[in-house]
Amino acid sequence: MINERFVARLSQLRMEKGVSARDMSLSLGQSAGYINNIENKNNLPSMAAFFDICEYLSISPKDFFDFDSPNPEQLNDIIQDLQCLSKEKVSHISAIIKDMK
Repeated sequence: MINERFVARLSQLRMEKGVSARDMSLSLGQSAGYINNIENKNNLPSMAAFFDICEYLSISPKDFFDFDSPNPEQLNDIIQDLQCLSKEKVSHISAIIKDMK
């Protein structure tokens, strides 16, 4: 079910960020148990709260639901860094990545 995938993804991304459910809840301006209640399948966030969660995790809503991407925040950082490089340097990095696959 999507609820289970949502909860698993939230937990995964929160742990990758290295933050407790309590600290994340308080950072979002919610009660201390807010994220725990979501992760324990007691509640789902409102749409506005979901956008706040994504902002807190430094990802887009699209990234949140890209279940095949284990670390979207890091990938977004890499993409931003790549955008500052010349076309030649990006080609070199692309070749390195292809060689590593």
